[in-house]
Amino acid sequence: MNYRKTLLAASIISSLCLSSVLYAQDSTQTSSATTTTTTSNTKPDKTNVKELPTVVVVGIRASLQASLDTKRNADAIVDAITATDIGKFPTTNVAEALAQVPGVTLDRAIPGTQRVSIDGMDPSLNLSLLDGHPVAQAIWLFGDSPNRGFNYSLLPSEILGGLEIYKSPEARLPEGSMGGTVLMHTLQPLDVAPNTLTGSVGANYNDMVGNSRPNASVFYSWHNDDKTFGVDVSAQHYELFTSREGMENYGYTPIGGPGCTNGCLDQAALTAGNNVIQNELNAGTIKSTDQIPNQLSAANFQQTEKRNSVLINLQYKPNEHFESTLSLMYMKDGLDNVNQSMYPWATNRPGGITSLTEGPNGIIVAGTQVGTPCYNTTTCNSTSSTFSDNYARQSMVSTKGADWKGKYSGDSWQLAADVGISTSSNPMTSFIKEIYYGGPFNWNINQGVQFTDPSTANNPSYWADNGWGGNEETILYKAKDSYAQLDFSKDFDGFFNQLLAGVRYASHWESQVENAYTGPQQLTLDQIGYGGLSDLSGMSSLGLSQSFISHVQTLGLNAIKNAVLSTPGFGVAKDANVYYGNTWNVQQQNSAFYLQANFGNDVVHGNIGARYVHTENDSSGFNVPNACSSADTFDCAFPAGFGYITQTNTHNNWLPAANIAWNVAPDFVLRGAASETVAYAPYNEMAPYFESNDTVLTAVGGNPNLSPYRSINFDGSAEWYFNNQSVIALSGFYKNILNYIVNAATFQERINGSWTLPGYLQAEGDAQIAAGLCTTAGICQYSVTAPVDGGHAKVKGATVSYQQAFGDSGFGLRANYTYSDASTSSGGALPYNSKNAYNIAPYFESGPYTASIAYNWRSSYLAGGYVAGAAPTNVASFKELDASAGYQINKNFSLSLDMLNLLNSKYYSYLGSKNQLSEEYVTGRQFMLEAHFKF
Repeated sequence: MNYRKTLLAASIISSLCLSSVLYAQDSTQTSSATTTTTTSNTKPDKTNVKELPTVVVVGIRASLQASLDTKRNADAIVDAITATDIGKFPTTNVAEALAQVPGVTLDRAIPGTQRVSIDGMDPSLNLSLLDGHPVAQAIWLFGDSPNRGFNYSLLPSEILGGLEIYKSPEARLPEGSMGGTVLMHTLQPLDVAPNTLTGSVGANYNDMVGNSRPNASVFYSWHNDDKTFGVDVSAQHYELFTSREGMENYGYTPIGGPGCTNGCLDQAALTAGNNVIQNELNAGTIKSTDQIPNQLSAANFQQTEKRNSVLINLQYKPNEHFESTLSLMYMKDGLDNVNQSMYPWATNRPGGITSLTEGPNGIIVAGTQVGTPCYNTTTCNSTSSTFSDNYARQSMVSTKGADWKGKYSGDSWQLAADVGISTSSNPMTSFIKEIYYGGPFNWNINQGVQFTDPSTANNPSYWADNGWGGNEETILYKAKDSYAQLDFSKDFDGFFNQLLAGVRYASHWESQVENAYTGPQQLTLDQIGYGGLSDLSGMSSLGLSQSFISHVQTLGLNAIKNAVLSTPGFGVAKDANVYYGNTWNVQQQNSAFYLQANFGNDVVHGNIGARYVHTENDSSGFNVPNACSSADTFDCAFPAGFGYITQTNTHNNWLPAANIAWNVAPDFVLRGAASETVAYAPYNEMAPYFESNDTVLTAVGGNPNLSPYRSINFDGSAEWYFNNQSVIALSGFYKNILNYIVNAATFQERINGSWTLPGYLQAEGDAQIAAGLCTTAGICQYSVTAPVDGGHAKVKGATVSYQQAFGDSGFGLRANYTYSDASTSSGGALPYNSKNAYNIAPYFESGPYTASIAYNWRSSYLAGGYVAGAAPTNVASFKELDASAGYQINKNFSLSLDMLNLLNSKYYSYLGSKNQLSEEYVTGRQFMLEAHFKF
């Protein structure tokens, strides 16, 4: 759409120039350009555009006004954030800033928010573009499930000048979104005063671990006097120490009874000579249908992030007709972490169970276990099992990108071209030592586990490897995006004032190669490196037991790593099944063209068009015969039809889109939109792979035959702009999803890939045989979760948003509420869909002082598992309180304090009923003190 009733003019550009400054002003900025809202700059200015006089903008109110003007003048249903929004409100990354937008919710399972839902849709069903192009992203967490959702935690907010969230699509926008399309814009040098230098230095502090880390950023922009050539550079160093402490449970086992022969605890206990469970069944104090938690684990995840990034923009505009921009990005993000899970395992040694207590909804909520600890030995045999999995993970994500844009503007026409490539890789490594303790304990599903004899449980001499010395696993994860786009636009006089047409080719390639190196020597904890007793204050706030808060631990990452690598000759023996099951490659190629007509006059404006997309998916992975899996060897001949195979499927889709905005009054706008959209499954889900957790017999697999998500959408909104920086808006959305991909769990007989590993039978295999889960040959019953085309789903909802600056008082308020009701043809829940969510964010700005508070709440929702075979869980309602304060010392210097998660809110997830615990965590309060400068 070329018609604009009003332009923000200099206020937008002026606010964009201040991305690094909490409170700033620039009286020299006089450009009347508007914030870019297209992916290809195909909309030239119209001669009938009404330009406002130059406006000097400062602070929170200016950024809110800029955001409202972008929203008000858009053809589609759009929300916007300017750079000063991101700098002004409490945020460590772009995702935290998006949380202020109506209809946007965050999943906070892992510190450093990375999963963003829009209008109740799965984060994988959004599309995020930086300056109109994709950014390749390798996964950062070993064992994470890759998804298409953009990981905003890896993108420094300092590089952004602003962003828009398109909740209704236009034909010109790339396909792949069902929730929303997020367009992020970097600062361009010809839009910034020459020799602008801004930046910040500060520290990040987490109160739960008492650790602070430095961060710094700098932005410099220059252009010549003629404004024909310019360059800007943005660089950042960022560090953050995060911790996630709490309790996890790895699934449930049925008690069972007479006639139960597969995986039932009662039969396993009887086989071990223990009649306690059978006696309680006979007495009626427990039931055969009851479920018992397998392992209540004291979970401690600690990570130090160190990120360095550089973004360079070179802009050349020799005349009013031609413009060229080259953008270069380089980023390295170190995300090394240690994850310790200390879990007494009642169902692993049922011979030691002495009592069980039934709770609500058929869940066993407490029990006792007896056993004899073993001193200074790696061959302990006890009726009680407590394991401590100590993972040391090294992760370094390297991301590079180069993108070129060029456009030529003629007399009422424009031709634009975009081309670029970005790559991301992460050679992750994970080392594990799984130490064992055989002493007695009591457990309770609310408080965790308490060792009966803390004096031995807290003595490192009673902990050691027991049959299995651990391993080293490596994953080389790579992703690459490349694209080329050509756009043409032609302006006309009259109601239909512009015609746009374009073609786009985009290729995304993603691959994983995983290896496991076996055979580390068995060691005692003293030999590995004893790190004293833990002091997990976060667990105390959850009301967990003293044994969970304070227990033995290793010396950390280097100690775990060195203990694995210290074995003479280690690093030669590799596990073939791990390689075959977890090595895959997926390439998706989209070829598209679109045609869009923009229309408008003083009363109504909008667009109508259609996009055609041809999609080709090539999925490659290993198909291994059972004989090779049983042998677990690379020395195995593959018959015809087996080995590394590639499957191809193609899809064609027409995607119409229409948007209309009616200026009912100078301050009141009605909007409507209709569209058809497609989105795609996460890349690994389209690969023929099988990734298992052989200890708990769960797995995930892929499905190369998945069809795209497809949805018919209707959107509408009513917006009343009753004052400056003020609006009341009501919007509604309806999505009829014709194909929705769901994860279905089935039991499959599979060869246990760990069966032939040294010590596995002694540590876990014998117990699995006793429980009837595996045969002596290692054929086990796995619960395998794999994606399938799940049929229909519907999402309907509405958002109400309110924003107002209260005169000259300095006070203002932003608030919004979102209702989203989802249903599926199978009766299940839609992942990441909260029925209710709201945000309240008052702010104050007067003279040199600024302050804001933001309270976010969302109701319960279904979330996917983060590790192999982890079942989807229900996440309980979550609240977060953030705040910020700032002081402008003078025109060049300011201070800011951002405070996140002030309530130290608990993240709690469950299976089925709320007392069927899956996991609960706290992550601590985060404080960021920064000094800002601008010259």
